[in-house]
Amino acid sequence: MPELPEVEALRDFLATHLVGQRIARAQPVAISVLKTYDPPLTALDGRTVTGVARYGKFLDLDADGLHLALHLARAGWLRWHDALPAAPPRPGKGPLALRVALEGGAGFDLTEAGTRKSLAAYLVHDPQEVPGIARLGPDPLAPEFDRDRFAGLLAGERRQLKGALRDQSLIAGIGNAYSDEILHVARMSPFKQVDRLTDDEITALYEAVRATLTDAVERSRGLAAGRLKAEKKSGMRVHGRTGEPCPVCGDTVREVSFADSSLQYCATCQTGGKILADRRMSKLLK
Repeated sequence: MPELPEVEALRDFLATHLVGQRIARAQPVAISVLKTYDPPLTALDGRTVTGVARYGKFLDLDADGLHLALHLARAGWLRWHDALPAAPPRPGKGPLALRVALEGGAGFDLTEAGTRKSLAAYLVHDPQEVPGIARLGPDPLAPEFDRDRFAGLLAGERRQLKGALRDQSLIAGIGNAYSDEILHVARMSPFKQVDRLTDDEITALYEAVRATLTDAVERSRGLAAGRLKAEKKSGMRVHGRTGEPCPVCGDTVREVSFADSSLQYCATCQTGGKILADRRMSKLLK
């Protein structure tokens, strides 16, 4: 799933390639992709893209006051074309979900792999009309997101760190992958309770959030859209690296599996050497 660093890199890429360009047409290909119907998607025809913004994991294309908000979900991606295919896209079983064509012939496709279709596009007058954007918590890379703001968000939370970091209404933009990375940097168990954090641990976690996301954004900055997935994977310390050596201590990176996802961690760095039980089978070993 694209998370804050990849979506920020896409925002930067699209700002360079789209702003000032006139939209020829925006065409939904998959029935499920478009979540709004008023105004119709044809209202974008002939409008000029005036800005590109990011809200958590959402991209927002401002076209003369109309906003095309995009959420790539788990398996979605954006593919840029300097010259789009001449033939119009046809609905079918392929990955193509939405095409936006510019008057100069360039444009982009939104694609989604797999059978579970969650990619979403909204055409609205204000981004806050999109429910997923309206409920977002603060952006962890915003200048005003300081340690005290972070501590205030955690106050009163009575759940595990992994779940808290992934909650978009608490903090915007962090998903499964970067929560693993943040917790590895902070040297904390994904199942540590938020309300048991000391002041020093809150500081360490805050610094890990900022450093991990900032580093990932800097690694991705300037890359073409097609290279972002590979960059994300290559920069991971523990996420997606089950069975490989931890880059810090050399211990084996381990995995905990859930019904529809998994997490990775280093026992030596994060849990004092204790192995976390597979959540499908039993509770956390303490």
